[in-house]
Amino acid sequence: MNGFYPGKHWFLPLFLFAFITFNGPDAIAQPDGEALFNNNCKQCHSTGDDIVIGPGLKGIEARRNNEWIIKWVHNSQEMIKAGDPYGVALYKKFNNTVMTPFPNLKEDEILAIMEYAKADAAKAPATTPTLTGAPSGVPEKKGFPWLWVGIVGLLLVVYNVLTQVQKGLQRAVDARNGIPPPVPVTQERAVKNWIRGNKKLIAVGLIVLFAFGSWKGWYALAAVGINQDYQPEQPIHFSHKIHAGQNGINCVYCHSGAEKGRHANIPSANVCMNCHKYVKSGTITGTTEISKIYAALDYDPNTQQYGNNPKPIQWVKVHNLPDLAYFNHAQHVKVAKLECQKCHGPVEEMDVVKQFSPLTMGWCINCHRETEVNMEDNSYYAELHKNLKAKYGPEAKLTVDKIGGLECARCHY
Repeated sequence: MNGFYPGKHWFLPLFLFAFITFNGPDAIAQPDGEALFNNNCKQCHSTGDDIVIGPGLKGIEARRNNEWIIKWVHNSQEMIKAGDPYGVALYKKFNNTVMTPFPNLKEDEILAIMEYAKADAAKAPATTPTLTGAPSGVPEKKGFPWLWVGIVGLLLVVYNVLTQVQKGLQRAVDARNGIPPPVPVTQERAVKNWIRGNKKLIAVGLIVLFAFGSWKGWYALAAVGINQDYQPEQPIHFSHKIHAGQNGINCVYCHSGAEKGRHANIPSANVCMNCHKYVKSGTITGTTEISKIYAALDYDPNTQQYGNNPKPIQWVKVHNLPDLAYFNHAQHVKVAKLECQKCHGPVEEMDVVKQFSPLTMGWCINCHRETEVNMEDNSYYAELHKNLKAKYGPEAKLTVDKIGGLECARCHY
């Protein structure tokens, strides 16, 4: 027959196409230096010269070898404590500012960052980073893999050509041996014949496709509403790293509701003014962000007078629980005496706050099963402590689930 004929192994190129589409080019992709730099380094470094809070990466490959750079990124404080001369000098140069360790960055990822910094520094002068927060919880969009589509298309063309060559050679051999040529079969008839002869293969393929779709669908639905690593850009670039980290401001100074009620509360601009009536310039952004507080309060820093046209600051909520779930901050902070970092992660290291924990039902239940209740010298649990010790024994570990922490009505009322 003439034209393309779906032989027994026609599905191999399609299988290759499906494999590459679902797994490539990420399966063999090299680390994206630019994305890694933006996600991990941009807050404190530029690809050019030094900035206020960190050294520039321009010319780093000439100053330090790869082994030193990798070790420094993984844990700079360890090298400083060991007395590394260059590391100690760098630490002192930037006012003893502690660099965040990145032990999870792989060697090839660190080298990819260095390559990007080198290329970017040669291309254009780097700009000073600003404290902008991108919604890192949303997967980065990638371009359509046209290269792989082209490769698969080329393979299909080669496969078709080789098939036609094989058939031509077979016809030549048949003609030499006096075998009459086969009766021409239409494309439609050939497809029907193939389907009839490969019903089991088709059934297996459909089962595999259904199983794969169910697996993908299950995890897609299970991820609905989970916003871990959500990091929206805020109207004012408030840095928890500077306030809670470097300046050591206690969380409840601003979020006073955390000890008193269900909600931690977003502090009002008047709380900001307790300090910024006198502190008029920021560590990184100068007067740019603090002036937004003044504008919201209609406050004139020169005359120290408030106007009559204040406007609320439109903060973007980061942590959202479904309406069907009840959570009380005071119960966890004041009574259970949990640290804020237990749920919110190392906020004191975040320039832009993100959702650290998944905040799923399973995550909460697992915490209640593992977290021991602090009952010693806690008047809230005085009588309960006595009863539970009698029930479970004096040496028993009294976790939250033993005081009703897994009861549905505790969180769903």
